[in-house]
Amino acid sequence: PIIAAVNGFALGGGCELAMMCDILYAGEKAKFGQPEITLGVLPGAGGTQRLTRSVGKSKAMEMCLTGNFIDAQEAKQIGLAAQVFPVDELVDKAVATGQKIASFSKIAVALNKEAVNAAYETTLQLGLDYEKRLFYASLEQKTRKKAWVHLGRSESLSLQMNEFIMHYIFYK
Repeated sequence: PIIAAVNGFALGGGCELAMMCDILYAGEKAKFGQPEITLGVLPGAGGTQRLTRSVGKSKAMEMCLTGNFIDAQEAKQIGLAAQVFPVDELVDKAVATGQKIASFSKIAVALNKEAVNAAYETTLQLGLDYEKRLFYASLEQKTRKKAWVHLGRSESLSLQMNEFIMHYIFYK
């Protein structure tokens, strides 16, 4: 996962880059905006699409059509930022989140990311079906790992086998 820690101005491409991340944390002084209209152009790196999905059509229209900025608190309130932290804690909080995520199963993290990202690009019913498929696959990989280790095989070889099977399930 990619965690953005925005402390300062994230405008235009900076805002678009932050929205490409999996988790967006903001420092208290952060400002976000899509001011491209003031230059006679529109966002060109996904700003109109990601912003609309994050904050809704009306707020995205307002930001893109006026070039107005929003502060960190508003970014959190409308769903653009996950959390707001004091400036001196921002990076430490982002690193701590990364460390927590890294302590979990790599496959489980990847499957969770896959399911959440799919929610952006599909209908609710297709998303629910996809989530269920990922859920059962994750149960199967956990069971395979236990069985493989129980048979005296190495855990690292078990993980390699799980990755191969997961790749086969989703990319065959």
